[in-house]
Amino acid sequence: MSERAKAVLLGLLTVAALTPWASAPVALVVGLVFALTLGTPYAAQVKQWQTWSLQGSVVGLGAGMNLGVVGRVGVVGVGQTLVTLAVTLAAAMGLARVLKTERTTTLLIGVGTAICGGSAIAAVAPAIGAKSEQSSLALAVVFLLNAVALVVFPQVGAAAGLTAEQFGLWCALAIHDTSSVVGASLAMGPVALAIGTTVKLARALWIIPLTLVLARVWKAEGAVGKSKRPWFIAGFVAVAALVTWVPALEPAGKLVATGARHVLVASLLLVGAGVSRAALAKVGVRPLVLGVVLWAIVGAGSLAAIRSGVALVPDIGMDGKKAVDGQSGGR
Repeated sequence: MSERAKAVLLGLLTVAALTPWASAPVALVVGLVFALTLGTPYAAQVKQWQTWSLQGSVVGLGAGMNLGVVGRVGVVGVGQTLVTLAVTLAAAMGLARVLKTERTTTLLIGVGTAICGGSAIAAVAPAIGAKSEQSSLALAVVFLLNAVALVVFPQVGAAAGLTAEQFGLWCALAIHDTSSVVGASLAMGPVALAIGTTVKLARALWIIPLTLVLARVWKAEGAVGKSKRPWFIAGFVAVAALVTWVPALEPAGKLVATGARHVLVASLLLVGAGVSRAALAKVGVRPLVLGVVLWAIVGAGSLAAIRSGVALVPDIGMDGKKAVDGQSGGR
């Protein structure tokens, strides 16, 4: 197949990924299959489109945030967030020495586990100069564990005797993506859903300082020069602040956030399409083992903290319940 024909096919697949019927894991897999069977056409341009769409989708996701509610919840849970982030990243780097995983892939899996899965990886990857194969592997690990969480968490939560509030908090602390937090916490009803989604959105705000710090201090493997400054994070904050401070924009903000989630799915297809066989052959199953062990540490640790009363359920009030409106459709 010619380069032009492959480019047309990739374009059609990308458009299909923008539709409401597409999902992030499927898009990533389709992109990977495309790259590994046909090869990536016009690789430099695909890389550029991938970066622009990822960054643009992160900015758009800010339109679905209510900074007042999630900021208040975030301040209350700042201690547990810092502990989770520090422990997860330290454990990731320690495991990397044992498993011999790449530093950049390890960091992306650690960030995705500690904060909010695919969104965190999408924000951090371009800021630290991560390669397509590194981003794809990290995303694949996160999406696989998200799928497992939808089945396992309701069963474990019921067996552990968690209340709806405790279960929602546990989902927010231990499940990677907001979409899977929504799906799992909904199994215990609207109270668990409201707690889980609001706490998860509050934790998602940590993408901002973390990305800014990593962009300055992290040196990606194989990268030439400095990592790019994540100016799109400023756009994320600006859009979220605008929608929060101008209530009349809230309906439009929800539409923008929904559109941004569709763009993010299409971006993940392009991430997968940018991977090469040679790059994947060097990795093996070690990143998956890393992700599973990290997830077990975070899941067991947060469950123990909730059961012992160390991690307390925040009071989100009615405003918090309203803040999750429109988020249950996220991916």
